Amino acid sequence: MAAILPTGARAISTQISPETGAGGFILPNDRVDVIVTKKAGIDQMVSETILGDVRVLAVDQTLEEKNGQKVVIGKTATLELTRGQAEALALGQRVGTISLALRSLADAGRRPQAELETAAAMTVVRFGIATPISIR
Repeated sequence: MAAILPTGARAISTQISPETGAGGFILPNDRVDVIVTKKAGIDQMVSETILGDVRVLAVDQTLEEKNGQKVVIGKTATLELTRGQAEALALGQRVGTISLALRSLADAGRRPQAELETAAAMTVVRFGIATPISIR
């Protein structure tokens, strides 16, 4: 895996299921958005895109039988991220449920204008020092 990572990139994995991984249609080299869903109050949930247009490096796939048919199901996706993005994903995994939204091949390398104007914000704490970060 280290041999295929570009300089400065990190490989980090996240758990997926058919419900949180685009129905099992995510494959290596696909591009995805990472969404975290978390509690925002006693009876309220919120979802936000914390990472956009990231490359899927690998999906562990196992063959399972459902209703007499063999299907391939992935339980973990490994993503190519920067150090800051890897930290944001690790935090997102702790605070909520991670979902991957599969992006169209036609969108490769570009993001909608509305997405460029709004960025998720998080605070990363390293060695006791809080640093606000913006993630696109």
